[in-house]
Amino acid sequence: MSQKHLKEAFISNLNGTSLLEISLGLSLPPLCLLCRGLLLILYYLHYGKPLSSRKYCLLLDFLVLVSPPLLSCTVLSPILSLVPVTIAAFCAGIFFKIYNQRKQETRVPFRQIVKDFQKTSLDPEYIPAVTMFRVYVNVLTAIGILAVDFPQYPRRFAKAETYGTGAMDLGVGAFIFGNALVCPEVRQKSYVTKPTFSNLARQLFSVWPLIFLGVGRLLSVKSIDYHEHTSEYGVHWNFFFTLAFVRLAASLLLAIVPKNKSWIVAINLAVLYQLILNTTSLKTFILHGSNGRDTRVGFFNANREGLLSLFGYLAIYMASVQVGLCLLKCSSSVRGWIEAVCFSLLTVFMLFAFLHVSQVYAEPVSRRMANLSYCIWVVAHCLALFSCFVVTDLMLVFTKLLVKGSSVPCSWGIIKPPTTSKKDEMEAVPMAGKGKLAHTCLISAINKNQLVFFLLANVMTGTVNILVDTIHSETAFALCILHLYMVFNCLIMHILHTKNIVLKFW
Repeated sequence: MSQKHLKEAFISNLNGTSLLEISLGLSLPPLCLLCRGLLLILYYLHYGKPLSSRKYCLLLDFLVLVSPPLLSCTVLSPILSLVPVTIAAFCAGIFFKIYNQRKQETRVPFRQIVKDFQKTSLDPEYIPAVTMFRVYVNVLTAIGILAVDFPQYPRRFAKAETYGTGAMDLGVGAFIFGNALVCPEVRQKSYVTKPTFSNLARQLFSVWPLIFLGVGRLLSVKSIDYHEHTSEYGVHWNFFFTLAFVRLAASLLLAIVPKNKSWIVAINLAVLYQLILNTTSLKTFILHGSNGRDTRVGFFNANREGLLSLFGYLAIYMASVQVGLCLLKCSSSVRGWIEAVCFSLLTVFMLFAFLHVSQVYAEPVSRRMANLSYCIWVVAHCLALFSCFVVTDLMLVFTKLLVKGSSVPCSWGIIKPPTTSKKDEMEAVPMAGKGKLAHTCLISAINKNQLVFFLLANVMTGTVNILVDTIHSETAFALCILHLYMVFNCLIMHILHTKNIVLKFW
């Protein structure tokens, strides 16, 4: 077999992993963010000033935010269940150290701290969990698209062929979910109230980079005879096209249907699509082509997975729009967000119950078809991950109240701390996004140029695969390559951020 066919076989005919293992893996990003935040607060407690060195901030962010997920999906995958437990124990140790070493004059009873915490008002214009979710989906995707070509990346984490729940299967849907959270309809942009065709024309203009990147990827892959998994999207289709067309279709739907009814549209789309899959020959067509022998003759046959899965991805997008709209209604108080998290987790439990019913009575999860079970699975896990990010940030708010003056980049700003003294109020936690520390945060750097980061990761993945025989790489070499690859991607984002450069032309 040629090198191309070897690599295609290496990522084909896989069955995914368990829902529990994916949930364990998703617990890592919130724990890593919590660990980073607590370490910064502990540093402030000891030295009386924030960590201001850009070099050390970037090093800390990479070692705590990027390296653990990378190691967990490679050499630490056999003991994945121990990784979150270890990080959680480390975080608990740091917290107790902070709690016990507070300044004597600021110490108050724990019960009073909890009461003050519940009365705290937060910055209503910035929800850190949205940024964290979108950035971490990008980071995990960047790690996965290269790591999957190395033998150290377990085959069960890669995309399943037809049915199954691989970690990378979730990443595709999470990208759609994250994009919808910040779509113009959710952000209440003024132009979305204009006539339908005017709005659609603007959306068409806004997605041209995705279409351009889709065409660019298609031409580059075909020109260099790069290995590709045809049953993923088809012969000519790719994820850039999916992102563009889902966004266009959603904009058209949201111009017709009231935004607060988007969840109804999502349910109807997913259920109707599943009914058609089960009652017609559509499922057979997607899996085996029009002749039943996996033909790729003709555009529709060649790209049937990419074209027909749009219905499922559109359902995920519409469900995420509803989540985004609900976030706008959340109170700016800590108590309000605690209630929102409880409601969100209750919704997650209900979705997992529906997922069980769907897998038993409809069909198992299939990213290839983006069926009903896949839509429920993606929304449930994304909502659970988002809720964990909110809980993480609330815990950091609580810790910042213990150590007045401390700050954590990309964390909630406290606009009304529970203090009686004006001086104390001014000395509370600085607003998120302000101050020197905010300019040295890897999360902020990637967030400012997310599409560029995603594109850079794709280009670097292709470059590494052309230059390196990934399939036969030793463990030490693979880890070295993966770390250098992520260092390069993150360093470019950091440089762009420090120069205040945003590469956006639309």
